[in-house]
Amino acid sequence: MTFQEIKKILKKKTVGIAGAGGLGSNCAVALARVGIGKIIIADFDYVRRKNLNRQYFFYEQIGQKKVFAIEDNILFINPSVKIKPHDLKLNTENIPGIFKKCNVIIEAFDLAEMKQMIIETVQTEMPDTPIIVGLGMAGWGNNNALKTRQAGNLYICGDEDKEVSDELPPLAPRVGIVAHMQANMAMEILLKNN
Repeated sequence: MTFQEIKKILKKKTVGIAGAGGLGSNCAVALARVGIGKIIIADFDYVRRKNLNRQYFFYEQIGQKKVFAIEDNILFINPSVKIKPHDLKLNTENIPGIFKKCNVIIEAFDLAEMKQMIIETVQTEMPDTPIIVGLGMAGWGNNNALKTRQAGNLYICGDEDKEVSDELPPLAPRVGIVAHMQANMAMEILLKNN
């Protein structure tokens, strides 16, 4: 399949991204670069200086809402992508409404309980919608431990082991790899089901 053929298919697809931090911002940019038609992205946080070590933001964007900052960055890369930013905290009540028209949903939360909440909500309320989660990307090195595993409509990218801690911080290389694994998995699903 040529890149033109890929872009023609992806232009008609919508991806939902739950979180605009390290996973979400990098995944959104990767999808914009390959020509995804629409990205629906939700987050309630601001860009902070400490985010710049792994998130797709710039120094001048510190203090801005993440969803609007990533919208600007995506439009610099590919102005034809439609972006629907939601400046809010996702929960079991608003997830189905926000992501109902998505072909794929990408989970990009920091907290384990939020990851579990969106997985359960999507699998219960939207069982036909694939959800791609990031699990285990802390620290550095050990590239071969990063993998993708499928369980029905749930896809897990990462090593499923390394939790973020003071000794294993989230850093750009591993976070970026997992974010790109999520984008790559989304492309595989979307191109297979076109």
